[in-house]
Amino acid sequence: MKVLLVNGSSHAHGTTMAALEEMIRVFEAEEIETEVIQLGGKPLADCLQCNACQKTGRCVIEDDGVNEFVTKAREADGFVFASPVYYAHPSGRIFSFLDRAFYSNGRAGQPDAFRFKPGAAVAVARRGGNSASFDALNKYFGISQMPVAGSTYWNMVHGAVAGDAPQDAEGMQTMRNLARNMIWMMRCFEAGKRQGVPYPQTEKGANTNFIR
Repeated sequence: MKVLLVNGSSHAHGTTMAALEEMIRVFEAEEIETEVIQLGGKPLADCLQCNACQKTGRCVIEDDGVNEFVTKAREADGFVFASPVYYAHPSGRIFSFLDRAFYSNGRAGQPDAFRFKPGAAVAVARRGGNSASFDALNKYFGISQMPVAGSTYWNMVHGAVAGDAPQDAEGMQTMRNLARNMIWMMRCFEAGKRQGVPYPQTEKGANTNFIR
């Protein structure tokens, strides 16, 4: 089994990564493969709303890792989207990245990379804005038929710099419990597949517009 962890921070070794590393230790102890997708400090374009992906199955912007992520996501079993808090919302780069990844996913006959796979959001802040950021990231799961992994508190860690994170004892505990809950969910889903439990049928076709 494999989990992809998206780090929406520009800092590869900052507080957001410290939260993810606490989860990774649990995953690795349970022999779950992990890969961190580090979005980095370079500009990351927003969705162009060009709809080219509906014909090609790929985002038209090819140079920032979104298409590579979606390809990897098709083989993954779970996802963690983590972001620092900027003005009580996630980083702009993770919003742009996820908007394009989720919108281009499953287009032009390509297999869906996210449906029926557990996802978890993690928000990291010096002090405030975690709950609003956590809520925003969870929206991607709710519209994509993804079971949402929870923990023993909302998935958040506090700290201004990476060295602060271990001092947030409850935050680190929350990360460990979150990883364990994701492992349990993935194993349950895998056991269901082995027993022949079918995925739920998905209705399609209704696509209404509020003005007509």
